[in-house]
Amino acid sequence: MLYTDNRQEKIEVTEDFISIINEVCDFALSEEGVKIPYQISLLFVDNEEIREINRDTRGIDNATDVLSFPMLEYPKDKVFKDVYGDNKFSEVYLDGDELVLGDMVLSLERAKEQSIEFNHSYIRETCYLVVHSILHLLGYDHMEEEEKKIMRKREEEILGGLNINR
Repeated sequence: MLYTDNRQEKIEVTEDFISIINEVCDFALSEEGVKIPYQISLLFVDNEEIREINRDTRGIDNATDVLSFPMLEYPKDKVFKDVYGDNKFSEVYLDGDELVLGDMVLSLERAKEQSIEFNHSYIRETCYLVVHSILHLLGYDHMEEEEKKIMRKREEEILGGLNINR
């Protein structure tokens, strides 16, 4: 289940928008091998609030597009399907029957700016950022060039599977 909290007033958040984000989450997680019900919290913010969160949690005093806070632990260079392929979890990661994957913070203001910068739709940019964040929750990273190639490839494969293109 996706839990959303809209803490910004610059971009309208409709039920249809939330429905699209839910579909993206369900599809991305299924593609990555999550076969049980899940919990993700998604906080919609503006650039100022994400800047504050980025500063407080990462020591980087800049606005960014999306932040991810995974609950599951992964050994270096491993992702969900490598570690939890059998979908067996400690009670630490379960809330009832749902797997607690973590939290995402998304600046809708930055998503809108980037959609204009990259010359594609706001929905496409938002969906990309959600997929990007989900992959982080599942252990993917992009700090090193090889990791970045793997993550970018998965992002495009998942978005392509949803028919969300540039």
